[in-house]
Amino acid sequence: MNKGKVTVLGSNGHIGNAAMIAFRDAGWEVTGLGRTNRRPVSGTTFVAGDADDVGVVRAAIAEADVVVHALHLPYDQWGNGRSEKQLQVVIDALGTSGKTLLFPGTIYNYRAGDRVVSPATRQSAEAPRGEIRIKLETMLREAAAAGKFQTIILRGGDFYGPGNRGEWFGDGMLMDLGKGRIYHMGDLDMRHSWAYLPDLARAFAVLAEKRESLQAFENFHFAGHWVPHRQVMAAIEAALPQKVKVGAFPWWGLAMMGLINPVMRDLYRMRYLWTHEMELVDPRLESILGGGFLTPFEVAVAATVEEFVEAKKAA
Repeated sequence: MNKGKVTVLGSNGHIGNAAMIAFRDAGWEVTGLGRTNRRPVSGTTFVAGDADDVGVVRAAIAEADVVVHALHLPYDQWGNGRSEKQLQVVIDALGTSGKTLLFPGTIYNYRAGDRVVSPATRQSAEAPRGEIRIKLETMLREAAAAGKFQTIILRGGDFYGPGNRGEWFGDGMLMDLGKGRIYHMGDLDMRHSWAYLPDLARAFAVLAEKRESLQAFENFHFAGHWVPHRQVMAAIEAALPQKVKVGAFPWWGLAMMGLINPVMRDLYRMRYLWTHEMELVDPRLESILGGGFLTPFEVAVAATVEEFVEAKKAA
């Protein structure tokens, strides 16, 4: 049964590609917007276009009931109002359509001392990137309050999943896999919030289906997998075909590179996410999703690692 029409803005990205698959599998008519169809998804429609162009975005979402905001700027382009400008294009394209916008939130909006982070936790950024994310969510809250369209924010931890690159899972923990080494990002007994992208995308699809029973502005927290780094290392080791050495991530190297590279400096500044436990909790969302929703952690890690290894072999 067709559950409606959804347009995914940024269909090639981490969340975008996962959302294309999740909504298709859930029975939606899916359209993706991107500059190129770099990660095609069978059974969906692709529209080539520039998401910085209001007219392009407006045309792409014209027939959609739901819009997934999966646009993501490179890490070095977040500042100078660039993120706000990108989001304003989407807000302008939505206008007063009354459509539903699904927006991925980050844990950047909270401070290192926020050990348990629920939707009721006051947002107060630890770093400039968090301040930017708070601004974006404020823009969406104001648009929803004005009756322009519905906004549903779904906040997750660090992303991982098969086929994704540019994440800490692959670019950090597995960056020296070819040398027989993997890295834990924080103390082995410290827990961290992880969001397996296929699960996160399925949660978006569930919320989209229930949108009519939700408020004009909603903020949900996706607990995902809340596990210690020791368990992450064990799951990776179990999924690998060879023995590896396990060590602490060389943060000192990132700090040194940050002396001359602003992107590395910003990445090092976000280290607090790995040196402090910040657990995403939301009993309301868990009730909506139901028991047994998550892919078992070891199964999710194995799928991610196995694809990563095969891709390295093929490269």
